[in-house]
Amino acid sequence: MTIGGRTVGPWLEGRAARLTGHVVRRIVDELPVYRLLPREEVHGEIAEIIDHNLRILGHVLTERRPATETELAAQRLSAARRAEEGIPLDAVLGAYHVGMSAAWEQISADALPEELADVKEALALLLRMLRQVTVAVSAAYLEERRTLETQEHHGRRSLMAALIAGEPVDDLAERVGLRPAAHYVVLTLVIGPHPDERDATGSPKISARRKLRRAQAELERFADEPVLAVIDAVGGTVLLPVSDRPPAWSDLCALIDRTAKAAGAEITAAGAVTAPAGVPDAVRQTAEVVDLVRRTGRGTGLFRLADVLLDYQLSRPGEARERLAALLEPLAGRPELLETLEVFLRLGLSRRRAAARLHVHPNTIDYRLRRIAQLTGLNAARTTDLPVVSAALVARRAGDGGGDVGGVGGGSDYGGVGGGSTSRISG
Repeated sequence: MTIGGRTVGPWLEGRAARLTGHVVRRIVDELPVYRLLPREEVHGEIAEIIDHNLRILGHVLTERRPATETELAAQRLSAARRAEEGIPLDAVLGAYHVGMSAAWEQISADALPEELADVKEALALLLRMLRQVTVAVSAAYLEERRTLETQEHHGRRSLMAALIAGEPVDDLAERVGLRPAAHYVVLTLVIGPHPDERDATGSPKISARRKLRRAQAELERFADEPVLAVIDAVGGTVLLPVSDRPPAWSDLCALIDRTAKAAGAEITAAGAVTAPAGVPDAVRQTAEVVDLVRRTGRGTGLFRLADVLLDYQLSRPGEARERLAALLEPLAGRPELLETLEVFLRLGLSRRRAAARLHVHPNTIDYRLRRIAQLTGLNAARTTDLPVVSAALVARRAGDGGGDVGGVGGGSDYGGVGGGSTSRISG
């Protein structure tokens, strides 16, 4: 095979060392990520693999055959090392394309018209080898990344389990290559469905995975260190490590808002910031806060214990809670009265808004409120009775595990304890 009046295979092998320096310079110029590697690595190991690749191409052109698996072993090993270093796969493949492009420019520069057949054959052999290299390098790179991610995932899960259990983590963290943070933002998340999860024409499982992946990516961007998380498409627990001073509450609220937007789904979350030793209590507390937020219909966003203090306190078992719940026992057989009371308080004692929400006439609201007062002796519209009525509703929900009556959400809550987008960024 002759191009430019020379036998191309042996000629390329003889030029490999000189051409390697040219390829190294082009890779550094065209692929900025390689500038981040130590100079001795670029001009050492990476230069060696370029030289190796060029010499194999010389053999391929001389013998007019594909590259063998044995000849590509060094490229696979090099790809695994680049994966371990965190060099992106597109940059790794780009380096091989730069090398092959530079080789072809040298090979074809002096081609003569009568050598067209050899030029076409040489180009076909070069492209076939490039395809082989691309496949081998991609497979080795991805296999190494899977191994690393599996090890890292196992390490994260082990560290998270130890933190939640309140076990010592220093020795474990050293073994898995992760150090415990100075503080953790403990989050309990409830993630609503993405619209595509309800679309019968699509794939709900794929939509759920995509939603979860986007939510996790947003959380990862916020943290200083790898995020510890056990979450699925409907929510879970997240520990955001913070190595510096704890973030402002408003920043955490903004994070949850961004995460919900990225996921394309509503998120209700509870959060607390704690040192590692406080993680077990924080996980328990945030789970309880999320449950209270959802049961009292406060809406979506990030909440903390301060937002649900009344509900939290009244949800503790005891004689006071039982007596408060008993105040509304006369309404037990009248679900429409309980629903009206819930909605009336939630909507700021507005008869008109309550009527609109319940799709009844305002006079019906008046009648029901009067009936509630007759049965319980408590008038929700009276200032002195309002705190007792609010507390009785909370105690009743806590006692029977009931949810949001009538599925009504949003608006202000009972008894003046703030929730939602206003109180969650105060203080």
